[in-house]
Amino acid sequence: MRIDILTLFPEMFAPIKESIIKRAVDNNLVEVNVINIRDFANPPHYKCDDEPFGGGAGMVMMCEPIFKGIESVKDENSKIFYMSPRGKAFNQTIAQEMSKLEHIILLCGHYEGIDQRVIDYFNIEELSIGDYVLTGGELPAMVVTDTVVRLIPNVIKRESIEDESFSDNLLEYNQYTRPAVYRDMSVPEVLLNGNHAKIAEFRRTQSLEITKRNRPDLLDKK
Repeated sequence: MRIDILTLFPEMFAPIKESIIKRAVDNNLVEVNVINIRDFANPPHYKCDDEPFGGGAGMVMMCEPIFKGIESVKDENSKIFYMSPRGKAFNQTIAQEMSKLEHIILLCGHYEGIDQRVIDYFNIEELSIGDYVLTGGELPAMVVTDTVVRLIPNVIKRESIEDESFSDNLLEYNQYTRPAVYRDMSVPEVLLNGNHAKIAEFRRTQSLEITKRNRPDLLDKK
């Protein structure tokens, strides 16, 4: 898979060059490129935004540099996503679908957003990571990248993905490790006895209880 991220602020993406994503890149499981939209603007000022037609506060990112940026990386296998608070809510199901794509382009807006003609021309899908407004699409693009990359085969162990939150519309059970007792707090005995059937039953019960308490809406989907 290849992920190309178009942004006005490429320096913000240092975190995605570490940890699991870095290991996936080093192992040639994914290619992640951060592309500066300003590189496609006209000199000498490399202006990428202007006042909105019809008036209003703020500035809007202009068509030309975004068009050129997209066209510099787009091919017949590309799927483009625009990070936007008005977009479809991003979730694990969408992430799993995206992890099967060959090429993803993530477009980061800023200021008041981008010229609508970019979205219309390229038939771009809009994605939101939550019901709130950020200063730009850079943080959402990092969230989407991290979520998708870890689902690519061989990036992390398959069983880690199968048992985590949102698998089967449940939140993950509690986790414990050594020591078995710390400050008079003991690990549940069932996890220490080696009975895998009992352990699975215990964890399932925990997942149901945690989901009912924190995200009862997920149980409606079961």
